[in-house]
Amino acid sequence: MASTRGHHWVIGDVHGCHEALHRLISVLPAEDHLVFCGDVINRGPGIAACINQVWGLVASGRATWLRGNHEQSLVEGLQAISAEGRDDLLAIETYRQLGDSLTREWQQRLSTLPLMYSGDGWVATHAGFDEQGQPDLNVREPFWEGYDGRYGTVVVGHTPRPAVEHRDQIVMIDTGAVYGGLLSAFCPETEAVVQVIGEPTDRPTPADRYELFAEVPC
Repeated sequence: MASTRGHHWVIGDVHGCHEALHRLISVLPAEDHLVFCGDVINRGPGIAACINQVWGLVASGRATWLRGNHEQSLVEGLQAISAEGRDDLLAIETYRQLGDSLTREWQQRLSTLPLMYSGDGWVATHAGFDEQGQPDLNVREPFWEGYDGRYGTVVVGHTPRPAVEHRDQIVMIDTGAVYGGLLSAFCPETEAVVQVIGEPTDRPTPADRYELFAEVPC
């Protein structure tokens, strides 16, 4: 459901980069609605601080947190333990940082995160859509080649890019904050972009980032 506030800012994959997240939020207009396109968790050093800040924004009505493949994987891992007694969660950085008890406290909230946010002539989702037009949290192929335009402009994260990219009606806003790139926010109404340096803060050159991001996992 679209917000009745002013503009929107869709924020790329945070991945536990809390210092970058704090800086970005501090420069975005307080009256605008924030849409986190998933993967707030995992990889970075400040996961607990990130989820607490983002959830606080959600609770206050200022933000929407969409589900990413990392939130989905964590929820599925916790469900597998409950159902089958498997414990492979130590490979997940969020679980290591938060511990078992606190991670389980977040399980219900993460499992209810929406898959898509609809604005006026645009939508945001984590990665893209499948052939039936349903949100797909793991799609890496160029889904826009078969996109029929049914949702208008589509803003996605998931696949790190060296800069915010426009592919026809698709806007890709994951600029690899946790890989030494930038944390980006995109305004669908104005196409403005606001960025802060991610973590680590020693950014490679754009050419190096193309080579780097071609190899990183989503």
